[in-house]
Amino acid sequence: MGIKPEFETFAKEIQAELKKLVCDLTVIPAPSGHEERRAEFIKNWMEQKGAKGVFIDDALNVIWPYNDDGKCDLVVFMGHTDTVFPAETELKIREEGDVLYCPGIGDDTAQLCVMLTTAAYFAKQNAKPKTGMLFVANSCEEGLGNLKGTRQLMKTYGDRVKQVISYDSSLGHIVERPVGSHRYKVNIKTEGGHSYIAFGNRNAIHIMSSLIDSLYSVKVPKNGDSKTTYNVGHISGGTSVNTIAEECEMFYEYRSDDKECLALMKDMFLKMIEAYKATGVSVNVESLGERPCMGDVDPEAHKALLQSVAASFEKIGVKTLFKSASTDANIPLSLGIPAVTIGVTIAPGAHTLGEKLYVSSMLDGMRFSLDFMAKYFENQ
Repeated sequence: MGIKPEFETFAKEIQAELKKLVCDLTVIPAPSGHEERRAEFIKNWMEQKGAKGVFIDDALNVIWPYNDDGKCDLVVFMGHTDTVFPAETELKIREEGDVLYCPGIGDDTAQLCVMLTTAAYFAKQNAKPKTGMLFVANSCEEGLGNLKGTRQLMKTYGDRVKQVISYDSSLGHIVERPVGSHRYKVNIKTEGGHSYIAFGNRNAIHIMSSLIDSLYSVKVPKNGDSKTTYNVGHISGGTSVNTIAEECEMFYEYRSDDKECLALMKDMFLKMIEAYKATGVSVNVESLGERPCMGDVDPEAHKALLQSVAASFEKIGVKTLFKSASTDANIPLSLGIPAVTIGVTIAPGAHTLGEKLYVSSMLDGMRFSLDFMAKYFENQ
């Protein structure tokens, strides 16, 4: 049993326009917290499609309320506008056959464009939703953006939000379980000095190396089928080859898809920091952000949402993969709201300069998206 013929027809006919939208949006720089230009572009695009009441909030979310009387329950469809790349990154699209190359083209630009195009289709049909809806191009999903856009969205609409569907990941992938994380910047200071004259003084790099070695000796906690990880992703410090380093800093994170394991990692980390402080070394820890794990979500409601997503993928013959990941869905799930993150394109190389998008995958992405979103409208 396939999707409706009219969905098949539209999915095919819209491909050229969808490809252009992806290309136009991809070349607009959008580091986390600096999505202004993309936000304006998307707002204008929505309004050209006939959207009413579109606005950009203080967090740079672009919000298109649909059938929202200000009191009704809401279903949120969203995709993030930011990328991991700094503003100076060259964003030039190269096309080779079925492949488009450009940093940020797949994560999350193409996914967002599929969601927006699907929303515009149902709006043009004057389709009547079963409840209120928000179509959102949200900010700050990546890295130190710390899910700022989604946090603001949940703060604004609160208990009215009953489901959240985030477009991210890879075609057929379904994120069923959020991965929480804590991120820190750790700074160590010592007296330092000349490498010969002050030999014997404490070296901040040496102490930081010892701390990192200790952190990497930890056996990660386990709770059932949970997964917990840690990583030092950046380290800097020192002055020269003949200087005893007086300062060193590093970025450290740990992740888990289980909140108890996440809490155990935090306890371990803080105790280790205190142990190093006890030696008389200056150790300063700055929190760079926290992403929460699963909250008290109704298991039946969550299961029904996941099954609905899987059924639409099954209709178009795409195999599904259920997995854990850190996405915008972390926030609603932590608040007890059923949420899912779904992938609708094939775009390998995310977070690298070699990121690419298989253009043909967007056809299946549109086919899925039309069939799935139709479930939220009357007579579709």
